[in-house]
Amino acid sequence: MKSANPNLAQAAVSLDPDDWEQFRALGHRMLDDMVDYLQTVRDRPVWESPPDTARRALQAGLPRESSSIEDVYELFRKNILPYPTGNIHPRFWGWVMGTGTPIGMLSDLLASAMNCHVAGYDQAATLVERQVTGWLAEMLDFPSAASGLLVSGGTVANLIGVATARNQLTGTNVRQVGVNPSDTGKLTIYGSSATHGWAERSCDLLGLGSDGFRKVPVDRHHRIQIDELVRILREDRRRGYRPLCIVGNAGTVAIGATDDLNALADLAAAESLWFHVDGAFGALAKLSPKYRHLVDGLERADSLAFDLHKWGYLQYETGAILIRDAKRHEEAFSFAPSYLENFTGGISVDPTEFASRGIQLSRAFRALRVWMNVSVYGANKLGAAIERNIEDSQYLSSQIDAHPGLELLAPAAMNVVCFRVAPAGRTEAELDALNMRVLVRIQESGIAVPSSARIDGRFAIRVAHTNHRTIRADFDVLLASVLEIATQILHAETAG
Repeated sequence: MKSANPNLAQAAVSLDPDDWEQFRALGHRMLDDMVDYLQTVRDRPVWESPPDTARRALQAGLPRESSSIEDVYELFRKNILPYPTGNIHPRFWGWVMGTGTPIGMLSDLLASAMNCHVAGYDQAATLVERQVTGWLAEMLDFPSAASGLLVSGGTVANLIGVATARNQLTGTNVRQVGVNPSDTGKLTIYGSSATHGWAERSCDLLGLGSDGFRKVPVDRHHRIQIDELVRILREDRRRGYRPLCIVGNAGTVAIGATDDLNALADLAAAESLWFHVDGAFGALAKLSPKYRHLVDGLERADSLAFDLHKWGYLQYETGAILIRDAKRHEEAFSFAPSYLENFTGGISVDPTEFASRGIQLSRAFRALRVWMNVSVYGANKLGAAIERNIEDSQYLSSQIDAHPGLELLAPAAMNVVCFRVAPAGRTEAELDALNMRVLVRIQESGIAVPSSARIDGRFAIRVAHTNHRTIRADFDVLLASVLEIATQILHAETAG
């Protein structure tokens, strides 16, 4: 075959570099800079608010003409790179944000260069995601025949799980005719009041209305009250509601509590309901031989959602859903338009394999970062890091418990520690106000970034530990800084 006309190629508008060697040199510099950036992360503040100069630069209008990549990279180095959320730092414990890994950074470069569209098709990226799905099922004691999908995060993963329940158990072809309460009764799912906000959002999106998520009270350990769940289920059935699904938590968002998943699995089976587990971060405790018992029962779920960008330490966005019954998963989302016809040869062999398991047609090659991290580190080393996080959290909890000026507000069941500064003689409102100020001051200082939670109405400084870079001395720095800042605030109040 003759090559394309070189004159036509030269006449085309190309987005490739004019000088590949110059581009290569800058690429090497970028990689060196980013390796330095990771290597020296401890030398920088955890977080710093972008200054006015950066904010103005990032409000500039649309560029109409070309700029050199060198100039654009300098703008990045000056105005973007120094001002991240800070979650790669060893003293970042806010919300439940993972740190990422150097392997993840490199794998994203490789995946971006390939730029695969992973809806399906006959390609290596599809083989990688199939393999990764099998690995995840094995990690979490799911059957090898289970179906799965990598998604953006826990909200979408959970949505897919409960959507599969809705599409299977309504008794009608809800995908075709929609949700009609006059045909089905009011559709409902059940979980504890400690469940993450994804549940109400999912009910909203699935046509159940946010009231379709029935909140069950928790006990003093923030676990769902099984007896109360049974009572609410029976009452709802008498009212003509149609229960679909029970949600169990493996690591609640506020304190990291885990419901009695085996009891919930038994109840779901007895009531012919779908059992879904939100294991956003807690599910991965399964990788620790020492602490996997903390999430016993999640392997009995019909669907399990979790985030590898939390306690799997991977880069954003890497969420996952596993569904026990692959046929039900496919029936819930199957997608085969005429323009994506399946062939027995060529590239279009099962072109919608993964698109038929979720809501995205366009899908990035996020499986590569999972494949590379698990291949390089191995499940045992990832489990050891999780084990260390749990034991470091126990250390932090013990240090707080031993200090008369600090108070634990909830047991550290797994890897979340909620506490406050608690000087004597203060009302609850005064303690809340003091600890809010302490939290903001410590974040603004750049020393550490915990976040917050409300525990039984009381404001807590919350440490969610999914950081593979933290050492115990970092927690010593945190507590010393919290106490110092609180003392400064109290002295200023007295002086004022």
